[in-house]
Amino acid sequence: MLFPIKVTQPTYSKPSVTVALILANILVFLHELSLDAYSLHHFMSLWGLEPRSFRLENIFSAMFIHAGWLHIGGNMLFLWVFGGAVEDILGHGKFLIFYLGCGVAAALAQVASDPVSAVPMVGASGAIAGVMGAYLVKFPRSRVEMLFFAIFFFRFEVAAWFMLIYWFAVQLLGGFGSSEASAGGTAFMAHVGGFASGILLIYLMGARERWASHRDLYW
Repeated sequence: MLFPIKVTQPTYSKPSVTVALILANILVFLHELSLDAYSLHHFMSLWGLEPRSFRLENIFSAMFIHAGWLHIGGNMLFLWVFGGAVEDILGHGKFLIFYLGCGVAAALAQVASDPVSAVPMVGASGAIAGVMGAYLVKFPRSRVEMLFFAIFFFRFEVAAWFMLIYWFAVQLLGGFGSSEASAGGTAFMAHVGGFASGILLIYLMGARERWASHRDLYW
């Protein structure tokens, strides 16, 4: 297993919204853990995004629901690693709008790819993919420290542009190579849509002036 654990890009403000989003996801997950199997299935069906019975409000609720420990753990780790730097660029309010906008774009991309699916789509990964797309644009020369586990733990650094482009390529190939059901429930096209929307939105929304005065060689 391979995970990013930190980046070399410095930040100049507290990642308040990033932390709040992580806490919100954890609180919802703790609620899920309190439910019995039947109630959890009902909760997922009610608040997850089911393409064949599309409801606009479920786009937002589905972003805060996760299907297991590995699901939420991986998503929150990626959000923590990459979210702070993007929030630093945009400012707190704009970052929240950016994050939710990427989540909406990701959900719509997945629905468009499989509109008759009866599998509820849940998870923050589409929105987080948008954060990763923005990080690629703004900090391609940053370094990402990775943790690899195969019997033993190994730590090493790679360039952010390499890690993020590789991740996107895997999602793109997965999206065109298999349906959501056959991919073990992974909504690859949500990741693709979120990543692409993050690249677009970071250009459209721009950096706040205070950050621009502090930018460093990684920009």
